[in-house]
Amino acid sequence: MPESTKVAQMNKILPIKTTPPGAAISGIGIDSNGSLADRIRVAAGEQYIALRELLNVAAVSGYLASRCPEPILAGFADSGTEAMSLFEALSHVSPESPLIVILERHSVSDAVRFIRHGAFECLGPGATVCELSLALGSALRRIAERRTAGGDPGAEAWRRLLVGQSPAIERVANIIRLIAPRRCTALISGETGTGKEMVARAIHMASDRSRRPMISVNCGALPENLIEAELFGHVRGAFTGATENRTGRFEQAEGGTLFLDEIGDLPYDLQAKLLRVLQEREIQKLGGTATIKVNVRVIAATNANLLGRVQQGSFREDLYYRLNVVPVPLPSLREREADIPLLVHHFVRKVCAAEGISGKSITSRAMAYIRAYSWPGNVRQLENVIEQSVVMNAEEESLDIADFSLPKTAQPERIGPVSFPGAQLPEEGMDLSLALRHFERTILDQALTKTQGNKTLAADLLRLPRTTLIHKLRALDSAA
Repeated sequence: MPESTKVAQMNKILPIKTTPPGAAISGIGIDSNGSLADRIRVAAGEQYIALRELLNVAAVSGYLASRCPEPILAGFADSGTEAMSLFEALSHVSPESPLIVILERHSVSDAVRFIRHGAFECLGPGATVCELSLALGSALRRIAERRTAGGDPGAEAWRRLLVGQSPAIERVANIIRLIAPRRCTALISGETGTGKEMVARAIHMASDRSRRPMISVNCGALPENLIEAELFGHVRGAFTGATENRTGRFEQAEGGTLFLDEIGDLPYDLQAKLLRVLQEREIQKLGGTATIKVNVRVIAATNANLLGRVQQGSFREDLYYRLNVVPVPLPSLREREADIPLLVHHFVRKVCAAEGISGKSITSRAMAYIRAYSWPGNVRQLENVIEQSVVMNAEEESLDIADFSLPKTAQPERIGPVSFPGAQLPEEGMDLSLALRHFERTILDQALTKTQGNKTLAADLLRLPRTTLIHKLRALDSAA
């Protein structure tokens, strides 16, 4: 198309994929009106932009979940409530992705509003391919600068997959930083629902394999007679029903990462074949004779005690040590209780964005109630509970205890009165008001230290509204 071609398709979201100069730039699009073509190609010299349609914000979230930040192109008719709601949802989905807005009607006030809310660039309806290319180029440079800047969140885009700031989750993040540049195998262990696949994605995303695929296989979900063909592929005629050659998961993950979940359920006779692949880095298709070299990093995960299974004779000892080159133990949610408020707010935003529901707050009573539960299903159970609560109370502005469906064991037995060790009235008496102010100051300081100065989380810890916490801090400061 000539350069004068206008970019005027509105109400769409387009993540634009990073590519080297002269290559194709591909993207994903949303069109709420249903009029976006399946694929749009806009010629611009030796480059073109290919836009593929998605259905909703959740699809964009899924697309970007295991990828590094990419520019997002979004078209809007104006800066009205619906448009700003969609814009804010996109901002939450990928905070590090520059948002480029194209307006259907030229309006300085609309453009200013989007810019004030964080838009990277705002173009009018007459934007040419040249102008669009310049905006995309600037956005890509912004991403590159953030990746190379020390301490910038964009330099560790994978870190946003691990929601939390507790010492337990920071230990996991430090292991990821250590092993991401390597090709060694890793064994992620932890209870059901602790986020083993998410950690595997973080390792993949942090590595130099991030632009290649990550393929996931649940070893416990595949029939025993099919798992070999699933992993290594098969040739035509290898077994009844094998009417054509098939590529296995190892070949599909070439250059990238293969995630083997529930590795403890892998059949014993197949464990020897997996061990050979890890040692020789080559596979042989089922029914075939040729060997195929593979360049794949293997990350395995289990919620079972593999060493115990080794002792029982149901898991090969040599395979265990081959997989467990770098152990990555994940904490249960009980061991990272301080992260629960962050996780709750994260899941509330995620569900609201995916379902098109207005944002919601959580009362301090509800947060205390949630934190009092032991969460045997860990993060996955918490996410399911939050999703149910948000969806079932879509019209409410805030969520309280009654809005959460938890087992009766979740009654806040851990929330009891605070004891005062060593508290004793001196013989000469005391200034009770001064003593209470001192105690209150000590507790408030401890809460702020525990939450790294985050007043919202500190208020949740103390079962207080945030405004009350701020009022108490100001009162104590003025009385000092």
